[in-house]
Amino acid sequence: MTAGRTVRAYPFDMHATSVSPLYAELRRDEPLSRVQLPFGEPAWLATRYDDVKLVMTDHRFSRAIAQGLNQPRLRRQPSGDGIMGMDPPDHTRLRRLAGKAFTARRVERMRHGIRTLIDELLDAMAAKGAPGDFLEDFARPLPVTVICDLLGVPLADHHVFRSWTASMTNADTMERDVDEIGAPLAEYMSQLIEQRRKEPTDDLLGALVYARDAGDKLSEDELLALAGPGLLTGGVETVSSALPSFVYTLLTEPGLMTQLRADPSLVPSAVEELLRHIPINTAAMFARYALEDVRFGDVVVRAGDPVLPALHAANRDPEVFTDPERIDLTRGTNPHMTFGHGPHHCIGAQLARLELQEALSALLERFPELRLADGPEGVEWQYGVIVRGPSALRVAW
Repeated sequence: MTAGRTVRAYPFDMHATSVSPLYAELRRDEPLSRVQLPFGEPAWLATRYDDVKLVMTDHRFSRAIAQGLNQPRLRRQPSGDGIMGMDPPDHTRLRRLAGKAFTARRVERMRHGIRTLIDELLDAMAAKGAPGDFLEDFARPLPVTVICDLLGVPLADHHVFRSWTASMTNADTMERDVDEIGAPLAEYMSQLIEQRRKEPTDDLLGALVYARDAGDKLSEDELLALAGPGLLTGGVETVSSALPSFVYTLLTEPGLMTQLRADPSLVPSAVEELLRHIPINTAAMFARYALEDVRFGDVVVRAGDPVLPALHAANRDPEVFTDPERIDLTRGTNPHMTFGHGPHHCIGAQLARLELQEALSALLERFPELRLADGPEGVEWQYGVIVRGPSALRVAW
């Protein structure tokens, strides 16, 4: 059912950490609406929590068939989706193998090292003196160092990886041929993989190289799908955008930072609530294609139609979250979808949580008088191809 439906330009208006009020209107009056991204074919936009969950988990929707189609997207050139472009059983097999290497125990063992890194970065920021650029001095180097250490990337090459990940998500480079970034990244990762085959290591990439399923090694293409752009953009740019957005919100929303300073034990629940409330992504992305006709209320999504799951709209659904527009650092049950849901739930979610928790805890301890150096009005925002956040965040203490 598409006749007579308005096709809206998408993404909707964005400002700082806010969510367009149009999402709430659509969730109430037109939960499946028609939208047109800058590139690709028109799509359905799902805004209700239950509908988003269904699109992301139901076998009647496919990511794999999107590959090679004129799928809705923000970038002119379609980019390789890696493991995000797969369906079961291939996706299931790779996730199971990756899970053997990316275990909760392995992530938890990283906590001490990550806290040490955080302390070193804050030491360096303090030594430079206030005001400091929280983004450049802390939020960007933290996740890229963690991911590079996980993959065993030499320290001398960390700056190269940071450049690649920034380019893959930045609006300024969205018109560039993605091969300019993807090809050298794939070549570099292939060299690392070959080194691990010759000289086994205990890092994540080494574990992936030697992961086995029924006696079979992962192929090089499968390894690149796991350890390539998806891990880098998800593991680096998501955290480096979320951290400054979290700090901005805590310092500008009345009482939040005071509440957190008074009770630091709230940090874990605060991280979950900020993940729920603050939109990290620029827009809904990674369209799922209907394999057969699927009914959503009075709308029938026809076989072959793409549907975009709006995670940040689902995260504010009043049918699931009490008083969803309010940030409640003590919120108990918090089934937000910021890391996705179902088969494509972010494999690095626990690592991101660990980094965000340790970073906020360290900031509370180290800088009890942390504040925005130029006030809220002095913060400029960037809206990239995948993530959004401050382009700089000058802080004083």
